[in-house]
Amino acid sequence: MRIVFIGPPGAGKGTQCKRLAKLLHAAHLSTGDMLRSVDRHSDLGRRIAGYIDDGGFAPDELIMEIVTARLAEIDYNKSCLFDGFPRTLRQAEMFDEILASQNSQIDLVINLEVDRDELVSRLLDRAKVEHRLDDNLSAISTRLQIYSTVTVPLLAYYGEKGIVKTIDATASADIVFERVKACVLGHSGDRPR
Repeated sequence: MRIVFIGPPGAGKGTQCKRLAKLLHAAHLSTGDMLRSVDRHSDLGRRIAGYIDDGGFAPDELIMEIVTARLAEIDYNKSCLFDGFPRTLRQAEMFDEILASQNSQIDLVINLEVDRDELVSRLLDRAKVEHRLDDNLSAISTRLQIYSTVTVPLLAYYGEKGIVKTIDATASADIVFERVKACVLGHSGDRPR
């Protein structure tokens, strides 16, 4: 099963993906983690930092290059959770082409919804705990604006395929996980191993 998590920065995509990956014994692919893990002193690291440190998104081609390399390491028969990817309509289209070439597809899109004030609060708290350079007020505002204009259209794209499930992610991580779990297990009929 291939599941895409969509939601604004701070909605809990990473938290929920990690928990669900453990439950389902699934691969967890986080483009944000991959981008942040690149050596910031390398040419690629400097290019990436130039995009994300101010709250922007890396270009689609760069993301697809990184994701394609990571996908080559994943068994396509194994469940995989995509955390914050795709983020643009172009990425979704390119990703669909890659999956189709492997006789695969996205099975479910989980849309995590949280109101703006809660998101800002969560992101500022995360900045203190994780020392994330991209979690400052200016960058947060930029990222939320980009999310609204660039990523939200994915909900219509996947909605036309009938695979979007929206979850209120304002509650505690435990409550949200119960909602995610019910959604995924109800959708697939799968049971944890």
